[in-house]
Amino acid sequence: MILPIALAAGWALLVAVIGARLTDIGPWYHGLRKPAWQPPNWLFGPAWTVIFALAATAFVLAWRAAPGGGARGALIAVYLANGALNILWNPLFFTLRRPDWALFEVPLLWLSIAAAIVFVAPLSPAAAWLLLPYLVWVSFASVLNLAIVRRNRPFGAAR
Repeated sequence: MILPIALAAGWALLVAVIGARLTDIGPWYHGLRKPAWQPPNWLFGPAWTVIFALAATAFVLAWRAAPGGGARGALIAVYLANGALNILWNPLFFTLRRPDWALFEVPLLWLSIAAAIVFVAPLSPAAAWLLLPYLVWVSFASVLNLAIVRRNRPFGAAR
């Protein structure tokens, strides 16, 4: 069955490419005060690559275990919602230069990952486990986002 692999790969590539295109690591970002424990910038690309590969694999496992079209349609909806929320964080943080707004969006992204885990767990426990690194990474990234907000507020004013 090539369809679930194509859907999963397409989702992962689309979310990754759009997210990357909306991420500007330029002078504004470099000028932000960041915590000493922030990973180096080069690490974010490989980390997201692994996370998206694991999430895509989880999709394929859940798809193959799904009992029918209704469950598969719901699986697609869960992944589309998660992808949209994943993408949304980037323009809030980087394009609009509003880490504070991005911080308010993070709980929605986190909940979408948790919902995916809850949804796929009965279909494929292995799929649920593959999504846990995504949840952990977004949890870490949200703490990092909070640290950046605290060190650099207020946002929205000319700086």
